Amino acid sequence: MRVGRSRWRIENETFNTLKNQGYNFGHNYGHGNNNLCSVLTMLMLLAFLIDQVQNLCDGLRKKVREKLGPWYAVFEKTRGLFQMIVWDSWQQMYELILEPETHPPPNWFGMEIVIKR
Repeated sequence: MRVGRSRWRIENETFNTLKNQGYNFGHNYGHGNNNLCSVLTMLMLLAFLIDQVQNLCDGLRKKVREKLGPWYAVFEKTRGLFQMIVWDSWQQMYELILEPETHPPPNWFGMEIVIKR
């Protein structure tokens, strides 16, 4: 009974995360093309796996999640920063998110970049 319930909980939490926490798993990317659906589903699951490994191993990423809240907020923030700035590392970007006053963004082609707060 305990094994069944724990497995059910793991499956429910995983699918809930994939559907509601920024992965948009319920969306049909293939629109009827079975092979495309399968490929995009595998890519989404691979991205989810990488996120889960980073969650377990990266303490700085955990702090960013605590500061920003739900995963979709983390995704939106990092996506916006990727569109504006060329980063040397994930660590550099996460440090800016956590402490913008002490960790300014990198210079891009010698131009100073200022993020409005």
